[in-house]
Amino acid sequence: MKLSEELKWRGFMAESTLEDATALDNRENKKFYLGADPSADSLTIGNLAALMMCACFVRHGYQPYLLVGGATGQIGDPKDNGERELKPITEIEHNKKILSQQMSQVVQSDNLVMVDNLEWFADMGYMEFLREIGKQFSMTQLLDRQFVQARIGEGGSGISYAEFSYTLMQGYDYLCLYRKYGIDLQLCGADQYGNCTSGIHLIRRLENADADVWSTPLVLDPVTGRKFGKSEGNAIWLSSSKTSIFDFYQFWLNQSDQAVENLLKIYTIYPVETVENLMKEQHAHPEQRPAQKALAVGATEIVHGKESAAAVQTLSEYLFSGRANEILEHQGLIDLLPKIFVDTSVIDALVTTGLVESKTAARKFIKAGAISVNGTKITDDIAVLDQTGILKKGKNKFAVII
Repeated sequence: MKLSEELKWRGFMAESTLEDATALDNRENKKFYLGADPSADSLTIGNLAALMMCACFVRHGYQPYLLVGGATGQIGDPKDNGERELKPITEIEHNKKILSQQMSQVVQSDNLVMVDNLEWFADMGYMEFLREIGKQFSMTQLLDRQFVQARIGEGGSGISYAEFSYTLMQGYDYLCLYRKYGIDLQLCGADQYGNCTSGIHLIRRLENADADVWSTPLVLDPVTGRKFGKSEGNAIWLSSSKTSIFDFYQFWLNQSDQAVENLLKIYTIYPVETVENLMKEQHAHPEQRPAQKALAVGATEIVHGKESAAAVQTLSEYLFSGRANEILEHQGLIDLLPKIFVDTSVIDALVTTGLVESKTAARKFIKAGAISVNGTKITDDIAVLDQTGILKKGKNKFAVII
């Protein structure tokens, strides 16, 4: 399968400056870059989709350059609904390290180059930026950008000059990478396409050369229509400190039959034949959820590694097959769940382990009969955990009592 064919099959095709995707198959210069801003101390599965597209390019012989925006992260990628809060420099530096690790984990390549746009922005003066970059853009051109229209149109929240200038900074990134590394292809999510064309404009104006952008669609939940991985405002993070490996695995395991085939193509590296066979098995035995199980393993392997994926798969089998107490015999499995000590009150245990958000919520769940220890429901909100075992909330939230 050629690159253009795999991109189409996996759903990694949205807007592009290339009229024909087959141009990617025999492109002479096989270098690309993708950027991310350190606005949080982890990427989400929304970012993961674009990284999986990058990995697809790598499998077909392209060299990846991954940019973490130490400079643009100090401003923040403009949202449609309001200004971003400026992050302290120390927080940005911390986030940069984590994002670099996560990006390189997903985009496996011996030729991977990590870059930081602070390299060329740190010593650039304001007048130099205005003369070299600002002069190349008309206000009409910038005001047409979708994020600007959303912010300054009727009912918009307005936009600061700093965020208004973000697209120029991102365009300058592309220009610098073109000049230093000869990169003439940028990959991005569809929501970044407009910003990315700023770089094409600069390369054409200042270098008299052509460059391209290839984007992938945003992944949407087929049931809710919202950005995939967000439920009641809570993102699914790649960092295990923000979304545990167990919760990450369970998220994929609980995907709908309607969505699972597309998610297998986007979030795993299973080949066509494997996905087709899984879907045949899924249609024959939907109650066994073979596609969801394969999705959970494949996505977890990409983000957390094969060892962690195998461990969490075993953990899930124990928890949902009446063998939960066997977990206490395996330290590696215990470590995948929140832990609480014997003789802790059930209210404190639920809050401390993160199974509930507050003591008030804990009492409501107990009253509703949604809390149990080793299969026995807790009915008294002043109860104390007096034995080792498994504390459970609802159908799939667990903690270990040690």
